[in-house]
Amino acid sequence: MLRFENVGMRYGIGPEILRDVSFSLAPGSFHFLTGSSGAGKTTLLKLMYLALRPTRGLVHLFDKDISVTPRDEMPALRRRIGVVFQDFRLIDHMTAVENVALPLRVNGGRHAEIDTHVRELLSWVGLGERLDARPSTLSGGQQQRIAIARAVINRPRLLLADEPTGNVDDHIAVRLMHLFEELNKAGTTIVIATHNHALVEEFGHPVLQLDDGELVVRHAGSPAAGST
Repeated sequence: MLRFENVGMRYGIGPEILRDVSFSLAPGSFHFLTGSSGAGKTTLLKLMYLALRPTRGLVHLFDKDISVTPRDEMPALRRRIGVVFQDFRLIDHMTAVENVALPLRVNGGRHAEIDTHVRELLSWVGLGERLDARPSTLSGGQQQRIAIARAVINRPRLLLADEPTGNVDDHIAVRLMHLFEELNKAGTTIVIATHNHALVEEFGHPVLQLDDGELVVRHAGSPAAGST
């Protein structure tokens, strides 16, 4: 599914943000991505969803070597990836339903099926009464739930989420985690970047931990790198 081999990443002539990062994600796996602010989590996610190419090392995604994949093939690869951004990236003039439906419309889905699926999903995340609301009229937590619904509506092969529970209360956070787990059971590979250590421990999935640009893989409950 996804493999990094000795990946390094720097911006311009500055120091490396990521150093010799190597790991593999098996199809259908579920990982948390942790690390302090500035450790490189967002940069690593950008490499995973092909917004960046590494300055060195190899990235293999869906059996393709990204370094030699033609640019005209990249959009098709990206459509197999769902992304939940920290800043939501909702389209202001569209309603909640229209924002969530967008990936399905791009893929040519039928209007009646799209409408049914989108409304059911928005109701499931607690926004059944705000279907026609525009982002500017919603709270940060509500916008976050729309962004998550948009990312999962198309059942992507790979889902990457950057702090998806950061603006919601604990009850909604757990509810969203159950949504991610149901998607995972259906075959989607999932990586969730989070600072919420209680959530990591509660759900117990393996952890990709970044520490000053270097990565270790551990299981939830095992000591963090550098701890005693």
